[in-house]
Amino acid sequence: MVNLLIAAALAAAMPQPAPAAPPAEPAMFVVHDADTIIYLFGTFHALDSKTQWYSKDIRNAFESSNELVLETLIPEGPGPVIPGKPGLPIRAPSVVPSASFLATTRMAINAGQAQGMQVQNGADMVLRHIAEEEGKPVEGLETLEFQLNMFNSLPATEAPKTQLQPRPGEAVAEQPMQKLSKTMAQLESAWKRGDQGVFVNMLEQLDQQSPDTYRLMFTERNARWADWIAARLQTPGTVFIAVGAGHLAGKDSVLARLAEKGIFSQRAY
Repeated sequence: MVNLLIAAALAAAMPQPAPAAPPAEPAMFVVHDADTIIYLFGTFHALDSKTQWYSKDIRNAFESSNELVLETLIPEGPGPVIPGKPGLPIRAPSVVPSASFLATTRMAINAGQAQGMQVQNGADMVLRHIAEEEGKPVEGLETLEFQLNMFNSLPATEAPKTQLQPRPGEAVAEQPMQKLSKTMAQLESAWKRGDQGVFVNMLEQLDQQSPDTYRLMFTERNARWADWIAARLQTPGTVFIAVGAGHLAGKDSVLARLAEKGIFSQRAY
């Protein structure tokens, strides 16, 4: 018994390896008809390099697909770097991003980096590179120029102001960057769990606070993408579509728009 207690004490005193994080299981859906299968995978656009999300189910769906479809294709190659996205050289688009768009983008990028997230580790970028290495065709639902035009047409929002120093006895107010960083961490955690409910709540808040932004970024785009999917079902084959997880959640999601057309989806696993 003494030997057992000594062994237990020594084991407790030694540094223990951290338990391995469970593999992420982000949500994936599927629609199909007699000769066409379309997977709809909800992505997170920026991740850390440690997140393991390319599971057996996602890999099998991706490998069985004839093509990859993303929200947009950032044209890689010689040229200037897209503002706010270091390491991704692109050919300069004909639309120049507005100052408000650049400020918002930089803030989001900085908040993500505070959580160790990088655009180059995002699920979209990883899938694109795998597809290109395998020679799988890749296309975008939208052009980069279209997206920049959309962002430039969003309602202007006032830049977050730095909080004043609290008076003695007052609680310290959370800084805007801290709040955004925390929100992104919560969304990433929900994405890893495949929890669409968190994205539904986020979208409802956006719809209430800025209905025009919600309409431009989600309602109208989701409807167009649903039209694209409905048309694509007329051509035999298997397609893997990867778009932001928020587009597959809520009352105006791509899935809801497909259901209105009589095209019903189900969780792929």
